Amino acid sequence: MKITISNFTRLFAILLWISTYNTTLTAQRLATPRVSPPTELKQTIGLTDITINYSRPKVKRDGQDRTGKIWGGAAWYGFIDAGGSKVPWRAGANENTLITFSDDVSIEGQPLKAGKYGFYVALSEDGNATLIFSNKTDAWGSFGYQESDDALRVNVPIKDHPFVNPLTYDFMDLGNDFGILGLSWEKKQIAFTIKVDLEETVLANFRHQLHGEAGKTWQGPNAAAAYCAQNNFNHEEALKWVEHSIKIEKTVGNLGTKAQLLYQTGDKPAAFAATDQVAHLANNAQLNGLGYQMLQIGEMDKAIEYFELNVDRNPEDANVYDSLGEALMMKGENKKAIKILKKALTLNPADNVKQNSMANLKKMGVEMKDSH
Repeated sequence: MKITISNFTRLFAILLWISTYNTTLTAQRLATPRVSPPTELKQTIGLTDITINYSRPKVKRDGQDRTGKIWGGAAWYGFIDAGGSKVPWRAGANENTLITFSDDVSIEGQPLKAGKYGFYVALSEDGNATLIFSNKTDAWGSFGYQESDDALRVNVPIKDHPFVNPLTYDFMDLGNDFGILGLSWEKKQIAFTIKVDLEETVLANFRHQLHGEAGKTWQGPNAAAAYCAQNNFNHEEALKWVEHSIKIEKTVGNLGTKAQLLYQTGDKPAAFAATDQVAHLANNAQLNGLGYQMLQIGEMDKAIEYFELNVDRNPEDANVYDSLGEALMMKGENKKAIKILKKALTLNPADNVKQNSMANLKKMGVEMKDSH
């Protein structure tokens, strides 16, 4: 057969189609650069890990500027027809965007179980967006989306934002138990709040870890109990943890934790019995710190008791006299305080101790000359 120009053109088109088709079949076996490259964002809030996997389409690419054509275009409004079903925007490019939570969370105040979700956005021309968390996680783009797979929908406003070329997810604010995640592209941003149950996730983690190696030394259960004491919650369980720690090895650390927990529950006699044990084991600095802790919670007499004990143990240390004198002054026992602070100044104190003693003496009307 004689090949004409027309026949040659058709033959070339067929060969090109075959080549493209074969390339499509083998593409999954050959890595090639993508116009919209994939990326991953990870963030921990409290002890909850959050991961977003998405691809980043650009507003400006290959000499083309799509500014003003993104929202309502590449990021379409509402739901469009695709393969016989109505689908929202995939909130990214290529495969559908995925978001994973290691623990239960709330999204804009609505509960969502731990797990992996396909993330979609249904945009509205009135300036709002419906965020969709889908149980379907293996779709290409929005294809295969079904409303019946939705795990959660929440509505948030779309806000104006400085220009961003590649679509970007980022945590714009973080706290101990929350994060604000923003999707920014072109001149718009969609942001939503993710909140974690910090107490429950932390306690669940403690319980899990204390069943393993962490529960075999005094430090593990004491650390769990100390966290509860620092945050003033879960006292009953925390006291069990610290008693377990003390049973393994009695230390200043776990006795101090026990005392703090007991004081928070209102059991002062038991709390002070524990601090007395701390005082028995404490070194100079620890005993001094214990005295100041008593001052901070308004237990003046107990503070003075511990400072006096430290003076008895360390009679040549100017700092312990300075601490005792300060406590006596705070209680209004100025005569005793003056005597003790003057004693501190005779023991060659460090500059900071000297300045503190002299300042407190001055408050009580006693001027001391600096010998230097």
